Amino acid sequence: MLVGYSLPDASWIGWISPVLGTVMFVWGGSPFLTGAVSEIRSRAPGMMLLIALAITVAFLASMGASLGVLDHQLDFWWELALLIVIMLLGHWIEMRSLAQTTSALDSLAALLPDTAERVDGDDVVQVSPDQLQLGDVVVVRPGGRVPADGTIVSGSASMDESMITGESRTVRRSEGDQVVAGTVATDSGLRVKVTAIGEDTALAGIGRLVADAQNSTSRAQRIADIAAGWLFWFALGAAVITAAVWTLLGMPDGAVIRTITVLVIACPHALGLAIPLVVSIATERAARGGVLVKDRLALETMRTVDTVLFDKTGTLTKGEPTVTAIEVTGGRTADEVLALAAAAETDSEHPLARAIVDAARHRNLTVPAATDFQSSPAVGVSADVDGTRIQVGGPALLEQERASELAVADRWRGEGAIILHVLAGGAVIGALALADEIRPESRAAINALHERGITVVMITGDADAVAKSVATELGVDRYFAGVKPEDKSHNVAQLQQEGRTVAMVGDGVNDAPALAQADVGIAIGAGTDVAIASAGVILASDDPRSVLSVIELSRASYRKMKQNLWWAAGYNLISVPLAAGVLAPVGFVLPMSIGAILMSLSTIIVAANAQLLRRLDLTPDAITGAVSDDRRGA
Repeated sequence: MLVGYSLPDASWIGWISPVLGTVMFVWGGSPFLTGAVSEIRSRAPGMMLLIALAITVAFLASMGASLGVLDHQLDFWWELALLIVIMLLGHWIEMRSLAQTTSALDSLAALLPDTAERVDGDDVVQVSPDQLQLGDVVVVRPGGRVPADGTIVSGSASMDESMITGESRTVRRSEGDQVVAGTVATDSGLRVKVTAIGEDTALAGIGRLVADAQNSTSRAQRIADIAAGWLFWFALGAAVITAAVWTLLGMPDGAVIRTITVLVIACPHALGLAIPLVVSIATERAARGGVLVKDRLALETMRTVDTVLFDKTGTLTKGEPTVTAIEVTGGRTADEVLALAAAAETDSEHPLARAIVDAARHRNLTVPAATDFQSSPAVGVSADVDGTRIQVGGPALLEQERASELAVADRWRGEGAIILHVLAGGAVIGALALADEIRPESRAAINALHERGITVVMITGDADAVAKSVATELGVDRYFAGVKPEDKSHNVAQLQQEGRTVAMVGDGVNDAPALAQADVGIAIGAGTDVAIASAGVILASDDPRSVLSVIELSRASYRKMKQNLWWAAGYNLISVPLAAGVLAPVGFVLPMSIGAILMSLSTIIVAANAQLLRRLDLTPDAITGAVSDDRRGA
């Protein structure tokens, strides 16, 4: 009788189950059989070998029963087919979950446009991005993606760089600025000269970092691997004991069923999936949030960090001078003095000159034309502006002109500012204070770290006055000033000797030894290749708040790892005795098919729990906002 229908009374009918069962065993069970062979060859027995043993025992017992060699009660063809189907379903769920974690790499590849518009003489021709060569000029239209890393040679546009840096706000890029493959010119067209192609682009580098991070091994993964190995021997031992006990009780058919159930239910699928899936999803979410994990050990350690050491220049500050204050005299206004200074400095390429010109531009001042520009090293510059000789310089200029500095200079000097005086016709008309501008995000980053109970330390090669001024303004707990590049690693070691777990954040060549010495090295993405090579974590943006993203990611992924490991281990401790039949005396025996379903269900639960990490928003605004909300809720 089959589904309500009677089968013909023919001798060959009895071989339908063995034939179909053999097909299921050979074809459906091939992933597990080939996997078992690989595990035996590598001397690393695991889940595939356990499954292969289970279905092989079921197959041999069923074939023996069909051939009349064994008791007919050992006919498990139906159970064997159901077992293989359920195991294949569980294996498919596992592979699908792992495959989803490669979506970060797929998304990175999808950032490149399908075609690029290359300038060829007076024409513009469409080519594939992989056909571009160094030095080619490409056209990027409004709303289009940049096909390769390059320098803007014509045009200006607000660039959406969120897919690279994780920063949602657009950034204005104009002639001479660098742009990265995959970013979007949102409002205007550009012409870009290609400076990097293929594997040399920033996008390709990010892809390599993500892939390396997903393939690297952490402490938790090694523990899980060891546990999975022990679980194999535990399951095999439990299966042998189960078979012996049931056979001694005079129930050989029950011995086979219980043994198969033990082997199936103890398969460490969930344990094998517990860590890799969490790590793969974590590195994917990190990449989307502008955090690139080079070393999984660094990510794992970040949750225990209690001290964050920031390099000042280029990390907490912008690394470039900015006009921070203007003092005037003789009835002049601040805008007037700044405009005259900018006029005199227009033709200068000095960083301080650019800072003055930029300050005038930001104030939307009208800068008058200047003639007869002259520059004197260590003294300053001078130029004729509207018939008056305007001079801008430091102490040497005042000494040369026998002029006195303004009274405010002493206070500015105490704050670590660079002081330039502006003279008109040889008389002082004002002074400008210039300093390395503090990033507006730095205050939020430090406040958020303090709210998490983390000590913030700053290190710099600048003089104590400069370091103290920045430290006071930002509210850092400690600072090291006047530190030579080669001594920064010693300061990191000093903090570690105090019993602290230190994360070092830096961007320069001189930060590389300190990044390597720290428990976790974090390189600002705009930093040097040497700094990036020495770090375990890379921030794609210059936003120091991204340090909070790394901490939150580390803590969230650790929680998921711990939850998955407890579930996977606890499941086996409870389910294996049930599968062996310890409750048989009270009438409860776990069916073989239910055992297979429970094994697959444990895998599904572990996978679903890991997928919850995808809800984590690692953008700096979201992370700092969440920290503040948690603080208020507490």
